[in-house]
Amino acid sequence: MPKMKTNKAASKRFKVTGSGRVRRPSGGGQHGMIGKSRRRRRRLRDNALVSPAFEKRVKLLLPNI
Repeated sequence: MPKMKTNKAASKRFKVTGSGRVRRPSGGGQHGMIGKSRRRRRRLRDNALVSPAFEKRVKLLLPNI
């Protein structure tokens, strides 16, 4: 039986916390910062948690993590 492969795109976007929840970066934080307010940029630094409805879908893509 071959090994299960991790979806590499998902492994770069999601991390699993110690308690098993899935963390994701906030959207819109990569470029175009001049047009965003300081408050908005500060909030984009934080990671968010994936909603429980999507957690199972993401964990299927990350079998070894």
